[in-house]
Amino acid sequence: MNKSVTLALDVMSGERDPQASVQAAINLLSIKPSINLHLIGNQEEIQKYLPQKKDDRLTLHHTDEIITMQDSPMDVLRRKKQSSMRLAVEMVANKTADACVSSGNTGALLAISKYLLKTIPNISRPALAKSIPTIKSFTYMMDLGANSNCSAEQLLQFAQMGSVIAKEIKNIKEPKVALLNIGHERIKGHEVIKEAATLLEASDLNYIGFIEGNNIVDDYADVIVTDGFTGNIAVKTMEGSIKMLNDFIVEAFNSSSFNKIAGVLSKPAINEFKARIDPRRFNGGLLLGLNGVVVKSHGASDSFGFYHALLSAIDEVEKDIISKLISVS
Repeated sequence: MNKSVTLALDVMSGERDPQASVQAAINLLSIKPSINLHLIGNQEEIQKYLPQKKDDRLTLHHTDEIITMQDSPMDVLRRKKQSSMRLAVEMVANKTADACVSSGNTGALLAISKYLLKTIPNISRPALAKSIPTIKSFTYMMDLGANSNCSAEQLLQFAQMGSVIAKEIKNIKEPKVALLNIGHERIKGHEVIKEAATLLEASDLNYIGFIEGNNIVDDYADVIVTDGFTGNIAVKTMEGSIKMLNDFIVEAFNSSSFNKIAGVLSKPAINEFKARIDPRRFNGGLLLGLNGVVVKSHGASDSFGFYHALLSAIDEVEKDIISKLISVS
């Protein structure tokens, strides 16, 4: 039986909050009996989406202060010390919660988390890591936006952390690690990526070389390492392509009466296809490298997406990822 897990939820900072995050919290409580939740935000707004029957596993913490997507990380650290996001991270820092989840401003969440939690030994910067669906399974990709510019040493650190999480979550003895590049050849890429390749070749990781963007989903690697600028563009391009593909399918089946009938007959297969590639099922990026579990949900997450971010946080806690990262750092 899984141990009890306590999560602190920033339910005000996302584009669809508090409705999306509160509904996800309620869904989670109905499925996971060993979960305790702290909802942090405007109590009056939160209560609009709570059932009348009180659940003792759910606690509200009121604050009127909210971090917006336009707030700069420095302003947030100096001026918004009672924000729902900061209070959620503080609960992890003071051990009141095992993990926190927020759909808010990525830069602000990173700044607050790094300030309050600090990084684990030998890790200079946290990396935003998440699972990406592949043809047969999924791969872990990092960094996806926490660090626009990275040194070769930092890319090596990301690879080391990614290997640990892939080993634990995917249950693989020696996860395959690759560097995202513009080609497979050793001579391609900028100097930082070439230097990172040299460091990885000399490490004890199962480094398999460069990988191109079109091979990300080919089950070629268990961990794909890149800087946050490139990684963020890559993953958002994938999400946009999935949306375009879904829109094209809907448009095609609505283009004629015959196609509408075909759409009805094909609906089970179409639904299975959409569920398999739905980005919301892979929502929840972990800020790897911190002394605590912090999960970043997509800013526009609906309740289904936020629910999967909550599952990601629970998984990291139950697998005791932080202590395992520390042991190999």
